[in-house]
Amino acid sequence: MRESDQTDPDEIVTVLLPEDEYTHTPDAAENYNESMYLNVFDLGLEVGGWFRLGNRVNEGHAEMSVCIYLPDGRVGFMYDRPKIDNNDAMDAGGLTITVVEPFEHLTVTYEGRVCLLDDPSEMADPRAAFGTNPMVDCSVRLDYRAVSPMYGGRPQYADGREIETLNGFAKAHYEQHCSVIGTITVGDAVDVDGRDGRDGVVMEIDGMGLRDKSWGPRYWQALTWYRWLPMVFNENFAMMLSVIDRGIRDDGSARTPSASGMVLVGNEYHRVTDCRIEADWNEAGEQTAMRCWAQTDEREYEVTGEVLSMIPLRSRRTTPDGNQLHTRITEAMTRYECDGHVGLGMSEFLDQVVDGWPIGVPR
Repeated sequence: MRESDQTDPDEIVTVLLPEDEYTHTPDAAENYNESMYLNVFDLGLEVGGWFRLGNRVNEGHAEMSVCIYLPDGRVGFMYDRPKIDNNDAMDAGGLTITVVEPFEHLTVTYEGRVCLLDDPSEMADPRAAFGTNPMVDCSVRLDYRAVSPMYGGRPQYADGREIETLNGFAKAHYEQHCSVIGTITVGDAVDVDGRDGRDGVVMEIDGMGLRDKSWGPRYWQALTWYRWLPMVFNENFAMMLSVIDRGIRDDGSARTPSASGMVLVGNEYHRVTDCRIEADWNEAGEQTAMRCWAQTDEREYEVTGEVLSMIPLRSRRTTPDGNQLHTRITEAMTRYECDGHVGLGMSEFLDQVVDGWPIGVPR
């Protein structure tokens, strides 16, 4: 797929091929990362989850994350860095993402354990959270099927030349909304509706979600902050809103945060030309509610969001000169309303932490 057939060699086009659904040959960048992410939400059960594998083969490991939002407010979470020595598949740490048919059908399976948190906010200190909360078995079997076209790909010049990656945060990226069916089991569960039983839950999922893939160099510290809101209302109406701040230019001037996204209307995406995301915050600087405005060429949208379940995560990296960088990512299952529709989705807020406080959050 190409967004343009123009022949100007300096024109920027976006390329996405069926083989991009599979893993690529890594380039030489030490921080090369090939990542697949999929989320799922069942509005009837008011549950959800997300799954991510990031192959950092040049560093010798993958990043594996599993996060399950249970109906009683608990969260099951696992993060691991399993060793890998190739980029042949998305399969590490018990999590497997399989492309059945490019652009149409994927599966997600997980067999392993999760840390079961009565108070998900404890994951702000992961060492303490993993040390004091129970580890329980978790099984995931999910089928993802496309309800939309693909959105995004790899920008390049029309003559095939690559574009230099901006700030080391992936050179290619695409997304797609999907319908999702399957089963998620957390703990020693005997119930089948996700509502009964305190120690374990079996959730028969019939919902929707969004899948995301990127590849190329990535440091979580490459951006100052971002707000990423994928949401689903029904198979004919879904959206993703994004605002990204990339910080200061080399000449010392401030960049204006960039707004982007798309709205699924029927079976086509309408590109978001501008959007705003305003948030309410708790005492820890975590989002609790959102008021959003988005504009496409076709119309404007107003969206409200209410956080239902939140888990704060972090990433740390030490630079070659010994500075320790700290990134916080708050991952929240969020109820959205727009045009009389109610749906579920994520509000993922990333901030660099400076002097003990997330940089994009007002004090």
